[in-house]
Amino acid sequence: MKCHVCGGLLEPTESDLPFKLGANRVVIVKQVPVFQCGQCGTYLLEDSVMQRVEATLAAVDTNVELEVVSYAA
Repeated sequence: MKCHVCGGLLEPTESDLPFKLGANRVVIVKQVPVFQCGQCGTYLLEDSVMQRVEATLAAVDTNVELEVVSYAA
């Protein structure tokens, strides 16, 4: 698969991704499967992965400013 930014090759890997859920809330989801460009670092998530991330984010504690969760959990 080619990168839509630079044309480089997208390779499957895992990455820790931060998501800002509000003015004072950040959730880091660890070990998310992504396709990442070896040249520019751009990454893509498959739809099924993003659905699982969204479900994970919906289940986090709303009173915590910073939370780290595992994608695999």
